[in-house]
Amino acid sequence: MIELIVSQGRVADREPRMIEGAARLARALEKRYGLTGRFIGEPAPPADDDWTVSLPQARETLNGLGRAVTESIASGSRTVLISNTCSASLATLPVVAREHPDAVVLYIDGHGDFNTPETTGTGYLGGMVLAGACGLWDSGHGAGLRPAQAVLVGARDIDNAEGELIAHHGVRLIPPAQTTAENILDAVGDSPVWVHIDWDVLEPGHVPADYTVPDGLLPEQIRAIFDAIPAQQLLGVELAEFNAPLDDDLGESAIETILGMVAPAFEGIPVG
Repeated sequence: MIELIVSQGRVADREPRMIEGAARLARALEKRYGLTGRFIGEPAPPADDDWTVSLPQARETLNGLGRAVTESIASGSRTVLISNTCSASLATLPVVAREHPDAVVLYIDGHGDFNTPETTGTGYLGGMVLAGACGLWDSGHGAGLRPAQAVLVGARDIDNAEGELIAHHGVRLIPPAQTTAENILDAVGDSPVWVHIDWDVLEPGHVPADYTVPDGLLPEQIRAIFDAIPAQQLLGVELAEFNAPLDDDLGESAIETILGMVAPAFEGIPVG
């Protein structure tokens, strides 16, 4: 079964179209696959604030997402989370680590998201997600993911102090040029797999995203990742940071690109 969960509360959003982006992508998935999404949180305006402000504001939404993912995993469903920002994963990755201690998390992102309150230069909550899930700082939403279980795929914009943490804690890194089906399979082995994607991992121009970085992955590389992962190993997928454009045609084109990349995750699985 597939269970679709959609984050609709502000979780450190700094751009006004991220919540709408999550809703639009969710609606497209509902239509294509006959799904009924479980929408979590109430929309709120974006703000250029520090994590010390945005994290408490997001507590209710994060708690709701954590409960929803817990219930989805317990039911044996393949979980699909559509989130406005990567910050939503502060609540979900600890659940994955708790329920599937042997799971590998493919964190497919243009950034490392491995900063801590001590190393962040921007104060942005989204830049501290993976480090929080790995217990390098206390988000209040759990931890438990061992750094050795995390694989950064496509990351290329990494702060110096962040890079030192990544190396020190043994997080594996697969850069864009080395993102092949063979390297992904080598990284996951026989373990269960949870896939997190921030669309800024792509070369700019394919999917509107926040904090875009040049020299990224191509859509066919993302598709190759999903094609490569054996269906029985794929536990869940998180799709984050689709910054919905005001131009409807551009938005529909981007959604079709996304649907094409992730299609293998939905093939042959009953809806829930």
